[in-house]
Amino acid sequence: MSVKQEDDEPLLFTLEENGGCPNPPEVDNNSDVALATDEYELQPESMEQVHVPEDVDLSWETRFQEAAIYLQEGKNNDKFYTHPRDAKALAAYLFAHNHLFYMLELSTGLLLLLLSLCEAPAVPFLRLDIYVHATLELLTLALVVFELYMKMRWLGWRTFLRHRRTMLKSFVLFVQFVEAIVVLIRQTSHVRVTRALRPIFLVDCRYCGAVRRNLRQIFQSLPPFIDILLLLLFFMVIFAILGFYLFSPNPSDPYFSTLENSLVSLFVLLTTANFPDVMMPAYSRNRWSCIFFIVYLSIELYFIMNLLLAVVFDTFNDIEKKKFKSLLLHKRTATQHSYQLLLNPQGPTGISFRQFDGMMRFYKPRMSTQDRYLCFRALKLNRTDNLRLKEFYHFYEVVDFKWKVQRIREHWFDDLPPTALLIFKGINVLANSKAFQYAVCEYLKLAFLSVLCYVAWESIWELGLKGLSRKSTLMGYSY
Repeated sequence: MSVKQEDDEPLLFTLEENGGCPNPPEVDNNSDVALATDEYELQPESMEQVHVPEDVDLSWETRFQEAAIYLQEGKNNDKFYTHPRDAKALAAYLFAHNHLFYMLELSTGLLLLLLSLCEAPAVPFLRLDIYVHATLELLTLALVVFELYMKMRWLGWRTFLRHRRTMLKSFVLFVQFVEAIVVLIRQTSHVRVTRALRPIFLVDCRYCGAVRRNLRQIFQSLPPFIDILLLLLFFMVIFAILGFYLFSPNPSDPYFSTLENSLVSLFVLLTTANFPDVMMPAYSRNRWSCIFFIVYLSIELYFIMNLLLAVVFDTFNDIEKKKFKSLLLHKRTATQHSYQLLLNPQGPTGISFRQFDGMMRFYKPRMSTQDRYLCFRALKLNRTDNLRLKEFYHFYEVVDFKWKVQRIREHWFDDLPPTALLIFKGINVLANSKAFQYAVCEYLKLAFLSVLCYVAWESIWELGLKGLSRKSTLMGYSY
């Protein structure tokens, strides 16, 4: 029996009744470090001796497919209580987890947003008649209904009703469906506030998972943000009352004439948009009144605002770290379930390449046999023929590797284009030939003799034999 989970919170260690992993050792719930440490070391080496019930009458093909589904659930962060339990749920799961279905979700979300360009008030040259854009909206919403129906067949109606994000999407869909029918019947468009909720359909698609996660983490970081915000408003009200009693007797000061004006003026002063104008009437009457504004800005702007930013950043960062641990542990649990299904109860410990290859045919059907074998070899660190659980934990890191033949380069120019390769190969052959080496040696000998002759002629010139200067010059040119 499954328990209620958050939309994006992985279900960990709750599958004992389904042949899943045993519970981890108890730890102190207040210690995040201890919890993470124990969860990272969930199963010791004895986990590899998992008992697979022999009364489970599953063919190997069914096991391969279910093991691949568990790994996909770990990758997609699908909760294990949504694992398909029968043939209908399996068919709906496979239909809802392919790129065509993902593109359908993305297209319907974008089309609903683009319809706002054609509805009144709309861009003039894109405006459509009411029955046209209302019909398009109904067709698009019908596609969303089909998407939700397939998800309900996969999840089951009980899990479907417990999923809060899906229920919110269903409620918005129902309201917009009714509103589109009303617009189509009346043939007049009214003020449609619900159009502002259309981005929900786009955010709920597969390709916007990071957007959903960030939105959820923003909402989760609001409680400490609200505490600091209330502290900021508390000081603002105190200074507004104090400013009203200090500066309201001045008839030339419009900023603090009433308590309402005091609150508005100090709120704007928090952004420094009216500074120093808000201070000048009081400052012209009494120079010491500047202390009020200096203290207010020091507390509100420089201290509490920076404290607010620090609290939000720290809270968001903590939530991000916990989410990363949660996703990592969810993947590890998925690999444990998959490992159990791939174990051969009659064979040796570990997963052989036959079981791994069968699972990969469902996990990545387009991957070649060579790539599957290379993936298996990259995971296998021991000298045995089978994969152990500790090695199988690295599945998600290795499965996305791209393999290519690495040629042994004899020369640095072997990867150049054909024309450049031909030129450099010719130069290499010429440089390594005996004739070229002999020519270079002879050239060096002549150069050495030329230097000796040149030095000798220069010495003769210094002794005063100027008549030989022309020959010396010629010898220098020859060098």
